[in-house]
Amino acid sequence: MVRVCVIGAGAAGVCAARHLLVEPCVDHVDIFEQASQLGGTWVYTEKVGYDDFGLPIHSSMYKSLRTNLPKEIMGFPDFPVPESEKSYLPAKEMLSFLQLYADKHQVTDRINFNHHVNLVIPKAGPSGELWDVSFKNLLNGESETREYDYVFVCNGHYNTPFIPNIPGLKEFQGDVMHSHDYRVPEIFSGKRVLVVGAGPSGMDIALEVTNVAHKVILSHHLKEQPRTIFPDNLTQKPDVKRLDGKKVHFADESEDEVDVVFLCTGYLYNFPFLHESCNISVEDNCVEPLYKHLVNIHHPTMCFIGVPYYVCAFSMFDLQVRYYIRSINGTFSLPSTEEMIAHWEEEKKDRASRGYTKRQAHMMGPDQEKYYASLATEAGTKSLPSVLTKIREESSIRFLHNLKHYRQDVYKIIDDNTYEIVNDAAR
Repeated sequence: MVRVCVIGAGAAGVCAARHLLVEPCVDHVDIFEQASQLGGTWVYTEKVGYDDFGLPIHSSMYKSLRTNLPKEIMGFPDFPVPESEKSYLPAKEMLSFLQLYADKHQVTDRINFNHHVNLVIPKAGPSGELWDVSFKNLLNGESETREYDYVFVCNGHYNTPFIPNIPGLKEFQGDVMHSHDYRVPEIFSGKRVLVVGAGPSGMDIALEVTNVAHKVILSHHLKEQPRTIFPDNLTQKPDVKRLDGKKVHFADESEDEVDVVFLCTGYLYNFPFLHESCNISVEDNCVEPLYKHLVNIHHPTMCFIGVPYYVCAFSMFDLQVRYYIRSINGTFSLPSTEEMIAHWEEEKKDRASRGYTKRQAHMMGPDQEKYYASLATEAGTKSLPSVLTKIREESSIRFLHNLKHYRQDVYKIIDDNTYEIVNDAAR
């Protein structure tokens, strides 16, 4: 009897459940979600800090958020986002899409909502390793431990803020906040705001805040300067060297005064429920040791869905899940522990030689197509069409250089390799 536990019912967890529930070799699936609804990071809440049960608020969604990738590459391989006039959708439409996907595949009714997993621990079973998963029903306070053969970790990685080590940050005399707690721009009315970080949310939020703030300084170290023409009250600066009172000292020796330090510095991978005997460490945001960013090398009956970033997320989740289930049902066998370790060490060496830092251990970007192919080839399953990565690349370039208007672009996929932009905002 094969029993599987899925931790989290965001896009990754729902996708895992969708495939597990129809897999003949799997007898029982439990899906645990600590929130009262599915969707994970796509669920918008006005609340910040802690929820009614004293748990950290999971969602980083801000009110005006629209996707920064076109919907044409945001669906699942067997379930695209429904046709509509726009390519870039509001967050609530993506949440509706996930709900539709879960309902269609009879996943929703199988989710244990308001269930918080607090401990996962491996143990020896009569014919191999087993898992004890302890969880709490948040509504009635009851705790329970159940035994499983496999664990799918799908708790996302946009929920634990990364706070950089900026000298003087703790002593800063104004307000400090992270984008995880950002919901609406009005809190910055009339203020001088330093935005640290120019990833997708940093650029987006900096632009939104210019509508209400007196002044916005966008501090970043992008190799390529954005060609976006920003409003007059936004200036770009290099990295922050230190803070002193309300004064900011930048790497180019310039300085300025601000009221708010607003950190758009990304997130940390965080698995607080994993016992140390799971042998997974997160150091400098590198989760290891994982085979193909997915399989716990020392305990290969545990997998992590959705660790890589700068990817076509939902499609990648689907491919990762299909890969791993094929290892469960015997379609192919995972390599030995020694072989998996050698593969991981080799990959780390290769990445370092190409200039990736340890913090970028799971960043795909230009590597994503090769990654998808390696999963598909090993598992003997269908890879993702190259048109997805082509659109992703084009969309990312347009985001950087036409931030104000790139969401007016409308994409149309023609076949597995080609697409066209039917409404081009750059023209």
